[in-house]
Amino acid sequence: MKHRAWFQCIDPECGETYDIFEVVYRCRKCTELLEVVHDEARLKRTSPDSWKTLFDGRIRSTQWPYGSGVWCRKEMVLPQLSDENIVSMYEGGSNLFWAERFGREIGLPDLWVKQCGNSHTGSFKDLGMSVLVSVVKQMRSQGVDIPAVACASTGDTSAALAAYCAAAEIPSIVLLPRNKVSVAQLVQPISNGAHVLSLDTDFDGCMATVQELTQRENVYLANSMNSLRIEGQKTVGMEIVQQFDWQVPDTIIIPGGNLGNVSALGKGFLMMETLGIIDRRPRIVVAQAEHANPLYLASKNGFREFRPVQAQTTLASAIQIGNPVSYKKAVRILQAFDGIVEQASEQELADASARADRTGMFNCPHTGVALAVLLKLLARGTIARQERVVVISTAHGLKFADQKARYHQQAIEGITGTYANAPIELPNDIERVRETLRRLIEQEQEGSPKAAVP
Repeated sequence: MKHRAWFQCIDPECGETYDIFEVVYRCRKCTELLEVVHDEARLKRTSPDSWKTLFDGRIRSTQWPYGSGVWCRKEMVLPQLSDENIVSMYEGGSNLFWAERFGREIGLPDLWVKQCGNSHTGSFKDLGMSVLVSVVKQMRSQGVDIPAVACASTGDTSAALAAYCAAAEIPSIVLLPRNKVSVAQLVQPISNGAHVLSLDTDFDGCMATVQELTQRENVYLANSMNSLRIEGQKTVGMEIVQQFDWQVPDTIIIPGGNLGNVSALGKGFLMMETLGIIDRRPRIVVAQAEHANPLYLASKNGFREFRPVQAQTTLASAIQIGNPVSYKKAVRILQAFDGIVEQASEQELADASARADRTGMFNCPHTGVALAVLLKLLARGTIARQERVVVISTAHGLKFADQKARYHQQAIEGITGTYANAPIELPNDIERVRETLRRLIEQEQEGSPKAAVP
């Protein structure tokens, strides 16, 4: 075996290690979270240019499994996996969209949106789930008793788990907070045959239940406290750099809920830096919804004290988390990347998403949180107008079509649809149609927002 990886406790004073195929989520010695650690000395035997050439030749190819945005970097993700046990749906490789019109409107010409929602199940969760389910498949092939894989979810994790388990012929269990996920998100795990349990609680309650379940049964835990997920998700940063012809952007803004995403993003950049593939780090900004903002509140006291919050209802339901599991990992990354944490109100995130949609995007509300934070930091001068900025779009807007429709119908309580664009009902009268269109075109030419026409 050329390369190897293992689990290691994140506490440097502990440093306990475990085999990558061992069923373990926290350090058995000190109870801290684990992370996947690679034999970097072995990885350094390959030159940075050789790594770049290898990845450029693999990505989007039909050579199994290396066309995937995750598995084109197999040596840096999970080298011990056998190719026949990899469960991949060609995840990753999502487009890095130059938001030229929106950037021009807000005075940031070098603005890019990493469309992670353009993946198999419509979110970045596919990246980590490919790794986790592949490991489970290999363990089961070796006789390990794992009857099912389970997760708590507000939508996207459950969709990814259900799809990848279905492809691998592994039973999946999903715990969802009742009435707190969109219909589109609920129907995904149902369609893929998962055992879906709708619990009368919030995400944090579901998370507590699934942790107890996986401790008392042989069911395998699929949430991001399982550090296998991070290995797949860290490829987002690697892919961004590759798409920029191996150049590092100045700032990356990422929505934050359970905080595994920011931990993964930073980990990918640190690995590239260690191997000489990049020579500088971007600044990382975590964007939180004001209704679920424990990391933001902790940042106000320099992360000296962390207090979980009772997350309130937010349009950005996937990050409606008051007690994030990966808090310590996220803080470590923020401190290493000149990090910033900012929040967005419900009005701000809804309007930012809708405003960007008018320039050709179709954003999920979590991307709306990141865009709203971008607007705040730009107005404040924290982000300079000559910077190259990347916003991580975590999910596809179609998962939230009902919510977007209600925004344009002015039907979301407490939210004014500043950029609402509801259909105009008219009789089938050509003269009324012509007169209405004339007024609308005139308004658009004058730069006025669309208004209802009687």
